Amino acid sequence: MPNGGMNKMMKQLQKAQAEMSRLQEELSEKTVESSSGGGAVRVVANGQKQLVSLQIDPEAMDEDNREMLEDMIIAAVNEAFNRVDEMVSSEMQKLTGGMNLPPGMF
Repeated sequence: MPNGGMNKMMKQLQKAQAEMSRLQEELSEKTVESSSGGGAVRVVANGQKQLVSLQIDPEAMDEDNREMLEDMIIAAVNEAFNRVDEMVSSEMQKLTGGMNLPPGMF
């Protein structure tokens, strides 16, 4: 590869890394919401898979419903994290233009 080609490729990689840093910052500010149990449990997670908010309908907090409530919380959190994965994947596709980059490239 001629030296000019290598320099061009390095500049493109540096630009992509800068874009990736910007994207990671943006994703930390974006949130997704999920619910379970017909809305009895609502969660909000950010783009870094951190739980930001958890709301539980008081009617769901009956001691007799404890196990069901725990299951609803797990389901809502897992769905929120799945939505974060989808959001991150979508944003990465935009950034890379659909290039199939090896894992850990960024």
